[in-house]
Amino acid sequence: MTNTPRTTDDAESKPRTFVLASRASKLAQIQTNIVLDALRAAFPSLSFDTSFMSTEGDKNQSQALYLLGGKALWTKELEIALKEKTVDMLVHSLKDVPTVLPDGCEIGAILEREDPVDSLVVKQGLPYKKLEDLPAGSVVGTSSVRRVAQLRRAFPGLQFMDVRGNLNTRLAKLDAADGPFTALILAKAGLVRLGLGDRITDDLHAPVLYHAVSQGALALEIRTDDSQIRGLCEALIHRETQLRCLAERAMLRKLEGGCSVPVGVTTSLTHEESRPDGLKRSLLHITGCVTSIDGSLHVQEALAETVQNPEEAEQLGTRLATLLIDNGAGGILEDISRDREKRANEAKEKER
Repeated sequence: MTNTPRTTDDAESKPRTFVLASRASKLAQIQTNIVLDALRAAFPSLSFDTSFMSTEGDKNQSQALYLLGGKALWTKELEIALKEKTVDMLVHSLKDVPTVLPDGCEIGAILEREDPVDSLVVKQGLPYKKLEDLPAGSVVGTSSVRRVAQLRRAFPGLQFMDVRGNLNTRLAKLDAADGPFTALILAKAGLVRLGLGDRITDDLHAPVLYHAVSQGALALEIRTDDSQIRGLCEALIHRETQLRCLAERAMLRKLEGGCSVPVGVTTSLTHEESRPDGLKRSLLHITGCVTSIDGSLHVQEALAETVQNPEEAEQLGTRLATLLIDNGAGGILEDISRDREKRANEAKEKER
């Protein structure tokens, strides 16, 4: 649909149609339709529509994510449309959303999470089933420095190469007869949502690989001043996913990490109980780690605490980040920041 601002006269002349927007990729459209179906099921009398657009992260497929900058690459154009009121809700993979949102924007809902782990996908025709099976010198493709940093520690004999593009493009690069890749590391959730779960060779659970913050979860970003939309979003909130992801995002926010910072995490929620006042309390476990890009340094800590609301979950995540920083993660992140600035300056010099 065309992103045309709706006038006051238009709003008064017909019932409101709520527009969900997301990126134009096939996966983003599938995820948007998941949310669309949930909203239509919850509110059958209301009207919903969709809008898709390309973001800077979609347009630049040549440079490594490490050099491109933060997660706003995937959200900036969408947030402009949201703030201009040409759309009402943004559907995101929550792992792509910056931990600090623009003024006037907020997360309205976090939906039930798919399995957040990363998965190994081996080139078609090769017999290998696990990372341990890959011969020394095998090239593993991934655009994530988090994955590379952690896996270099456990698998020093493997080589890692950046690979960009949507999932189908990356799989085509993997399977090309003359391609360099033996395997790829990809988020399981995206493969499953695209119907490509049969390509998964092995799931990589912690402690082999700690997944990205909020990986596998979908979220709705809305305008802070739109109480009607906030009310709709509340029907889609999945409490367990919300508490886990908010703790993870709070940890990352304190660490000041973006998509190019090797921060890994795993969370779980157990012992849920209802109190006489109707409130639920749950034991939230969170383990976080920060790894140097070459894999030589690794700081890992864990905390567990009973929580009953988003604020307490975020406080737990923040405390874990402080513990990580105090025990050496701060130095790793400073080194990464300096290295990223150096590489960015070198890239600019080459362009001149």
